[in-house]
Amino acid sequence: MSEHYWMQHALQLANQAAQKGEVPVGAVLVLDDTLIGEGFNSPIAQHDPTAHAEILAMREGAAVMQNYRLINTTLYVTLEPCLMCVGAMVHARIKRVVFGAKDPKAGAIVSQIKGLQQLFLNHRIEYVDGLLESECGALLREFFRERR
Repeated sequence: MSEHYWMQHALQLANQAAQKGEVPVGAVLVLDDTLIGEGFNSPIAQHDPTAHAEILAMREGAAVMQNYRLINTTLYVTLEPCLMCVGAMVHARIKRVVFGAKDPKAGAIVSQIKGLQQLFLNHRIEYVDGLLESECGALLREFFRERR
């Protein structure tokens, strides 16, 4: 499957979040071109401030792998991850993260902080930004436009 395929899947999950009144972010975790985890933002519904799409996808992937280390996985997410999610990805030893839209307010990969480039970290994660950026950004803009 292509990177576009996986990001499209993440966008479908983000749409599910929007339908439930959650900020529309979706994430999929892939190992050897196989989906092992997925999630969409649901901190409101779950009463859990850590229920970000990335965290939920990593939790599911860890259960599938029966390991808290998510070696050789790629995480596709529609929005640039926050600092909490970047920290979790480092601890999980994610290999790559691919994200769509940048988050100028809280993005922790390229926007507000270069979280993956901190010298004190003991694991390096490759990243790709801007995959389906316009589609990912449009979904977020429309969600917030409707809520104002």
